[in-house]
Amino acid sequence: MREVMQLAGRNLKIYLRDRSAVFFSLLSAIIVIVLMLVFLGDMNVNAITSLLNEVGIPETEETELNAQLLVIMWTVGGILCVNGVTVASMMTSVMINDANDGKIQAFRTAPLSRTKLSLGYILSAWAASSFICVVTLAAAEIFAGVNGAALPQLGEQFLLLAMIAVNCFTYSGIMYFAGLLIKTPGAWSGFSTLVGTLVGFLGGIYIPIGSLPEGVQAVLKCLPVLHGCSMFRNILTRAAAETALDGVPAEVIAEYREVMGITTSFGDFEISRGLQLAILAVCGIIFIVIGTLIGRKRYNSDR
Repeated sequence: MREVMQLAGRNLKIYLRDRSAVFFSLLSAIIVIVLMLVFLGDMNVNAITSLLNEVGIPETEETELNAQLLVIMWTVGGILCVNGVTVASMMTSVMINDANDGKIQAFRTAPLSRTKLSLGYILSAWAASSFICVVTLAAAEIFAGVNGAALPQLGEQFLLLAMIAVNCFTYSGIMYFAGLLIKTPGAWSGFSTLVGTLVGFLGGIYIPIGSLPEGVQAVLKCLPVLHGCSMFRNILTRAAAETALDGVPAEVIAEYREVMGITTSFGDFEISRGLQLAILAVCGIIFIVIGTLIGRKRYNSDR
């Protein structure tokens, strides 16, 4: 285990030393924030105030502020999932560069198993993405709290940390697997750009999932990104929704939560947070196991 920790520490130092890599790993989250500030935020706030008007609650400065706080917390949930994907992707570029520069071959001359080498890359991606997500959560909650938002309770805060750990674990495994298939830095750069562009759509951030055709919704519900966003939103928006949607009938609130991807259902079956966590964990384990087996096969064939 000591060798794995040393490899992970070495990979983290390489990542943190490259400021441009850190910036680009956060670029998708920055884009989401800018879009919310300039375009999408007002649209989502107007959707809430229109919903309130439909049930006879007049629009006031207080209701608009509460709607804005709800949208902020909803956005934070999406950003946490996005960061888990993009930071893990950028961390995996360290492995791609090592392979391209021949450093992995040098590692193989040492008495180090391919499994430990693989775990070093996965652990560093998990650690970096988890750290960035925790910092993002803390900064967002400070900002929201200063502006009057009700924050998750202490027990929910610990649950959020557990969700961050599982979410980042999943994408560290997925990106490691993808890194074994994409062997050149140029190809990986293009792949990372594509992933960073798509993740906001796949998580229902740019366009709420309820606004998409049913066929597209069904496809997105089979992907881990939407479930990651949903479980974060479920906790982060609970207190804000109670305030912003006070007086709205329960069935209308349930429909709003489904449209905005706060809850996810297949037919009449609502997927619980526990099941969403299990889906993410299983996805991560599957990709790590497959990736490790592929890595071992390559190692043995190169000897």
